[in-house]
Amino acid sequence: MNDTSPLARVRIVLSHTSHPGNIGAAARAMKTMGLSRLVLVNPRHFPDPQAEAMAAGAGDVLARAQVCASLEEALAGTTFATAMTARRRGLAVEPLWAREAATELSVLAVRSEVALVFGNETAGLSNEEVSLCMRWAKIPTDPDCSSLNLAQAVQVLCYELRMAAVDAGVPPAINDAGVPAGHEEVEGLMAHLERAATASGFLDPAQPKRLMPRMRRLFARAGLEKEEVNILRGMLSSFETGPYRKRE
Repeated sequence: MNDTSPLARVRIVLSHTSHPGNIGAAARAMKTMGLSRLVLVNPRHFPDPQAEAMAAGAGDVLARAQVCASLEEALAGTTFATAMTARRRGLAVEPLWAREAATELSVLAVRSEVALVFGNETAGLSNEEVSLCMRWAKIPTDPDCSSLNLAQAVQVLCYELRMAAVDAGVPPAINDAGVPAGHEEVEGLMAHLERAATASGFLDPAQPKRLMPRMRRLFARAGLEKEEVNILRGMLSSFETGPYRKRE
């Protein structure tokens, strides 16, 4: 795969995978479509001979796989992540179909690191994991038989990513376009906002309701840039220290 291709900046993240064969089959699915960035979050069994057997020619993808303790670690350095889940989440942004999600990720990957996140074979992604992603997407399966094997789901999305990368041209430059904020920067903003809201009395830790999830949803829709994160954190700092308080 050409390192300049958008596909080189797409991470396929498998969270808490139970069966090592699915890891190997997912690696094979990735390689057939030109993807190579496999990240595993706390897999039950890995490395494992079954994973190697199911990889069938994609042993190099397995060998380079990154193993992380948490999804936060897996998303470090990314600017955008899409969660694959079939279940509706109350505070999630509006979903996309797999093809739309792949197109969006392919465009974003022209400029920065992105991730596509898949959950456990039985339970899928937790609400907390979905909240760490800016978008969620679904595969348009038949409602009477909607369950896909994990590796099959990875294959479908890798195919859509490849088609999107082949079809998409490099978007024209926008002079005032900023650099997308990274995952760590957005998480830093969230932590800063929670501290400031608590210190001001606006947020009651004993009864937080859904303030922070709603703010996360707002930021996900906005698609924050680095400069915007810096502005917001500067504002929060000024509110905390009071240099701009109105003088009587």
